Amino acid sequence: MIPILNGCRRPAAFARAIAGVGFVAALAVLATPGAAAAATGPVSGDATSDARLVSAVDAAGDRTTVPAGLQLQLKVGWKTYWRSPGDAGLPPRMDWSGSANVKSVAVRWPVPHRFSTLGIETLGYKGDIVLPLTVTVERPGEPVTLHGRIDLLVCSDICVPVTHDLRLDLPAGPAAPDADAATLIGRFDAQVPRLRGVGEAGAGGLTVDGVAADPVQGTLTLRLSSSALPLTAPEAYVEGGDGTFGTPDVALEDGGRAAVLTIPVASAPGSAPLAGKPLTITAVDRTAGGGTRAVETALTVTAAAPDGGLADLVPMLAVALLGGLILNLMPCVLPVLSLKLMTVIGQQGLERRRVRHGFLATAAGAIAAMLVLGGMLAATRMAGGLVGWGMQFQQPVFIAAMAALLLVFAANLAGAFEFRLPSAAMSVLGQAGGNGPAGHFAMGAFATLLATPCSAPFLGTAVGFALARGPLEILAVFGALGIGLAAPYLMVAALPGTIRLLPRPGRWMGVLRRLLAVALGGTAVWLLTVLAAQTSMAVAGIVAATAMAAVAALAAAFVGSLRGGDRSRRAAGPVAVLLLLASAGMPSLLSRTAEPGEATPSISPSARWQKFDEADIAPLVAQGRTVFVDVTADWCVTCIVNKRLVLDRDPVAGALSDGPVVTMKADMTSPNDAIMAYLAQHGRYGIPYNMVYGPGAPRGIALPELLSSNAVLDALGQAGAGS
Repeated sequence: MIPILNGCRRPAAFARAIAGVGFVAALAVLATPGAAAAATGPVSGDATSDARLVSAVDAAGDRTTVPAGLQLQLKVGWKTYWRSPGDAGLPPRMDWSGSANVKSVAVRWPVPHRFSTLGIETLGYKGDIVLPLTVTVERPGEPVTLHGRIDLLVCSDICVPVTHDLRLDLPAGPAAPDADAATLIGRFDAQVPRLRGVGEAGAGGLTVDGVAADPVQGTLTLRLSSSALPLTAPEAYVEGGDGTFGTPDVALEDGGRAAVLTIPVASAPGSAPLAGKPLTITAVDRTAGGGTRAVETALTVTAAAPDGGLADLVPMLAVALLGGLILNLMPCVLPVLSLKLMTVIGQQGLERRRVRHGFLATAAGAIAAMLVLGGMLAATRMAGGLVGWGMQFQQPVFIAAMAALLLVFAANLAGAFEFRLPSAAMSVLGQAGGNGPAGHFAMGAFATLLATPCSAPFLGTAVGFALARGPLEILAVFGALGIGLAAPYLMVAALPGTIRLLPRPGRWMGVLRRLLAVALGGTAVWLLTVLAAQTSMAVAGIVAATAMAAVAALAAAFVGSLRGGDRSRRAAGPVAVLLLLASAGMPSLLSRTAEPGEATPSISPSARWQKFDEADIAPLVAQGRTVFVDVTADWCVTCIVNKRLVLDRDPVAGALSDGPVVTMKADMTSPNDAIMAYLAQHGRYGIPYNMVYGPGAPRGIALPELLSSNAVLDALGQAGAGS
């Protein structure tokens, strides 16, 4: 290797000349053919590294390109970064704008090494390295001046930014090659992977055969093969997709002629799932003797085929059934279950057949609504959109419609009016309590819609599995969720005699009706606060006023019917319907929804939460900080429960307020593609979702949907908050 010493290639020759051979002898040495000094620039150095430019020729000649190199000598214990640094760090930056007679400078990157510090993996170089350069000359035959500013981040126990100002002057005239410089540049140029297509062999017969993404497992599966020597220690560096990628788990096959590399996907801030995205793969195989062969391949990621087929689907259907059953215990569904309870009590004494049919209709409504929801998500996903559980609550029109309906139900239960439709319609639609087949069906569908702001144990696992698969799997899992949600209705339909165990109707039912009216009214008010967060207080107020006007119209129709005023009843009914439709459409008429990424008001009483930006996580962890990420929304009831019972109470609140802990809020109240992509990269499609990152867990620790103080504190301690 050419040592960096006083800018001269032959220090021994100069020492002999100075020692006494004499000035004439020195000139003779310099004039000897092949002894001319290689064109090298002056050394720029500091305590971390030395750098200079070197050329394989000593003059510009009439060449259109000049082979050159950026030579770096990193002092012991120091390293710098590759073009893609990995989990942290910065790549070298080069500015050649000060050059003369230079059209462009192309940099080639030898294969890097992987470094791991406190669980943070980076890619780069240590020791001596030459980055080969191809300098394209603007005017062949004239002198060339290559002048560059090189910015490096050089790291040991600490990271230091270093700037080297480098210069290389090549005079005009015949360009004589220098064997030593050419050998030096060529040695590192041989370590630069050549670009090949998928299935095309590179150096040593190394081939990249394809890569597939599995968002549920959070991995890439890379397949390599070798047509020459068997693989010894294959490795892969992944670029693109706005993600960070960990150390592969290698499984050799076919006697080392092939290998499957499973690469963990740490994160992908602000991006869609990796399937269908372009990536650049640098595949490397290092032999036991220190040799290296590598190939670089640009390809498009495919979606991983589900492993196991029915073997995977059947257990997940059982998980979905259990998740749907537990969803009945969540606070979102309780108002509708209370309405159904009123109906059940009112049905005491009816024949078993009518009771059974009513509950079967309610179960059918719940299952059908869940299947419709699954079909909509499948269609959106196939169209390339981002999907998730409960995402319809991000739409202000949906929120307004639900709030208006709940206000009508609440007023009905409070006794403001009773639905009295024509007898023909009554037999088909039923009353508000759901006494007709369509009424029972609508109540089941309504229960499903109100259930979606809540999450439950096993629900996130089932939904994540479904939305990472195809349309058939999505429909199957959502159908199982619907059956689980409808299980209480199906149980009563199978055993209709169980309603006799409930108390008999009495005056107490009037008190219960009013309590339920308060519960439904409170739910409507909560939805209006969500609407205010998405749009404005004025829009929420107008929606509430319009819905109340509809209630007043229905009350007027009810009073008119009691007094025999058919004309007033017929007039008030259509007015009420129009007012309800107007209240649902108010958000789109009066305001706009929040744009993706736009902040919405926080539901946390604490001001310590900062806006989520996944790009900030790795640098914070590199500084020794612990990062707590809370993916939440104003419409997510489970999120609110987690905050009220765990996150905003000691000892968790105190731990999150500690100096080393940074708390990030990812707000999904309004649509946000960056947060949806973050969830998808972790195989999650619903909220709440909480992750803890730190020096002890740079890739994060996922917490359960329902938080507990012990779970949060244990994760903080494991991630490094305790240290």
